[in-house]
Amino acid sequence: MKPRLVVMVSGNGSNLQALIDAVEKGSVEASIVLVLSSDTEAYALKRAEAAGIPSLAVPYRRDPDLESMESRKVYDRKIAEAILPYKPEYIFLLGWMRILGGEFTARFPGKIVNLHPAMPGAFPGTHAIERAWDACARGEIVESGVMTHFVPDEGVDSGPVIEFERVAMRKEESLDAFEARMHSVEHALIVRTAARLVSATAGGTKENS
Repeated sequence: MKPRLVVMVSGNGSNLQALIDAVEKGSVEASIVLVLSSDTEAYALKRAEAAGIPSLAVPYRRDPDLESMESRKVYDRKIAEAILPYKPEYIFLLGWMRILGGEFTARFPGKIVNLHPAMPGAFPGTHAIERAWDACARGEIVESGVMTHFVPDEGVDSGPVIEFERVAMRKEESLDAFEARMHSVEHALIVRTAARLVSATAGGTKENS
């Protein structure tokens, strides 16, 4: 049986599409068994539907009767319980826009993989591409990059690195052009990461941290 992948998304899903295409072509020998979105309107859900992949939207709704932290724990528990029946070898966060707490990460040790459009240790959190472009415009950096990493805990873009690729920057380049180049690197890197991980899993030497 091929390794089973779950993909968690919040938006457009272009990286999801890159992974779907790679699975269909056989360059990633795995099955995407579920796409879970935090947004009911995410276009990524349409991509999953078009590919015949089961999908589920679980929007976060803060419970007014609970403290914020407890409400988040309830949500993490809810999405973990939605995923557990699919028995994934790996869970890929491809544009997932919520921090996952211990209620979630403890259920899937060594299985959660995040894609982040920056080099290790640089620009953690949201809007990393825009922040890197601004930093380049100020003359502070001459390159950025894209990485994949494991998610062992609540740290933001700080888990053990799996793969990374540097991306040279040019001061005269527009944000749109830089974004397009970064997305192209993202697509290639997530496919490379998935192929590496599922190959190790299939060979009985599953990589994790």
